[in-house]
Amino acid sequence: MGGSMKAPEKEILGTKMNHRHRPKITALVVDDNMVIRAIHHRLLKDLGIENQVAVNGKEAVDVHSSGQYFDLILMDMDMPVMNGIEATRKLRAMGIHSTIAGVSSRSLEREKQEFMEAGLDDYHEKPLTADKIVSILHKISNHSG
Repeated sequence: MGGSMKAPEKEILGTKMNHRHRPKITALVVDDNMVIRAIHHRLLKDLGIENQVAVNGKEAVDVHSSGQYFDLILMDMDMPVMNGIEATRKLRAMGIHSTIAGVSSRSLEREKQEFMEAGLDDYHEKPLTADKIVSILHKISNHSG
């Protein structure tokens, strides 16, 4: 029985996930669906990423207008008040350089293309998984390094 049975540590951005040494990444989850918002919030939290939530694109724009900054924005496409396409365009026009990953349950190529052209860095279909989030995080580390 001489082998150690330690659980493997999750790695993000090449850094072992311990609370003292992980990179401090902040995220904003923008989705009108309460269940999806909760899932994405929890996945980020479990990966050690501080995150806030907004229920539509206008809230996301307002949060940035108040001076807050996030490394990552998970942006839903279809929301009331202001959709993800319009919100992404506005954020880019405001000079926001955060990594914006679009998330949607839509799979029509034309709609995905319009969303990407609004200024997305990445696109994933809902719901996100830990693996999808880690792949988005690797894009952030490649942009900043």
